[in-house]
Amino acid sequence: MNNKTYRKSELARLADVSYSTFNRYLRTCRQELANLGSPLNAKTLRGDALDYVCHNYNIHLPPEESEPPKKHVKFR
Repeated sequence: MNNKTYRKSELARLADVSYSTFNRYLRTCRQELANLGSPLNAKTLRGDALDYVCHNYNIHLPPEESEPPKKHVKFR
């Protein structure tokens, strides 16, 4: 299960389709997404719903950063 959250617009860009086309794809699996806890009108996907969409539409997510971003250090 993926703990990261992705906006549908980001997933559409990763799938190399427009946002409206991506939403049409998602309408075909509306019931499955609802069963996974993600209604069709949600702006983001996460968890099992994200894994389901990535698997079915062959979307490869970028690797997560291994270390957290460094905090800004104030220069004197």
